[in-house]
Amino acid sequence: MSRRSGGSTPRISDDQIIELVSKLQQLLPELRNRRPNKASASKVLQETCNYVRSLHKEVDDLSDRLSRLLSTIDDDSPQASIIRSLINNN
Repeated sequence: MSRRSGGSTPRISDDQIIELVSKLQQLLPELRNRRPNKASASKVLQETCNYVRSLHKEVDDLSDRLSRLLSTIDDDSPQASIIRSLINNN
């Protein structure tokens, strides 16, 4: 399962890969309630990618909503300053 690569990259053991996949599985709402090691590593990685994509979309949507909100309030208001700081931290 582990592949040796050239260079000075440290080798990751199969046990470490299994542990990392298990940790990822616990972070994913879609797979969190399954028994450990029940989902394949491929499924966990696929769901991780899907979850990260959905989080990106959610961040983009929230940023758009903040931008629209910012356009409706006075530029010099404290609220506008807060909204701008939230958008710029994205």
